[in-house]
Amino acid sequence: MINTSGITKSFDKLQILKGIDLHVDKKEIVAIVGPSGAGKTTLLQIIGTLDKPDNGNVVIDGIEPFRLNEKDMAQFRNRHIGFVFQFHQLLPEFTALENVMIPMLIARGKASAAEKKAKELLDFLQIADRMTHKPSELSGGEKQRIAVARALINSPSVILADEPSGSLDTKNKDELHDLFFELRKQFGQTFILVTHDERLAAKADRIIYLKDGIITINS
Repeated sequence: MINTSGITKSFDKLQILKGIDLHVDKKEIVAIVGPSGAGKTTLLQIIGTLDKPDNGNVVIDGIEPFRLNEKDMAQFRNRHIGFVFQFHQLLPEFTALENVMIPMLIARGKASAAEKKAKELLDFLQIADRMTHKPSELSGGEKQRIAVARALINSPSVILADEPSGSLDTKNKDELHDLFFELRKQFGQTFILVTHDERLAAKADRIIYLKDGIITINS
């Protein structure tokens, strides 16, 4: 499903990733853990095509996105990869419903179809009653559910989550962690989660330990 080979990345003279070989199966939930500065977020951004490696290759669903031109790579990212970030990154001027619809509209989906699917996702995530509210009117847990719905709107094969529960209290953390596994069951997505949360990591199918830019344990 996802393969990286020989991924390296440096910023100025500091080498962050030092040759990452990683395989993730379809529908697998993998947690990437390690100390701050280990390269976890950098690796996730490269897998998500938000950043390019200095060397190495990424293959997702049989496609090598870094061989595409910028326009085609952006379309690939929009349609095949969903992102969930620690601080939601919802657009403050739009309602919850509109925030969820945006990726499908970018993919040139019809507004009516985007609205229908967004409402279905919000209902599935048990937050439909908040769809007309803007982010400033939502709790942290509600914002993160909106972000998850936005990540799902184009039915991506891969969900990449960077510290998805890092800003949540214990109750909302547990609910979000359980939600990922329910989403895998219902929609069949593959998940790669960067996390410092030991409870979330323990629930994953597999844990990847990253330290000093290399994988030290793949369990």
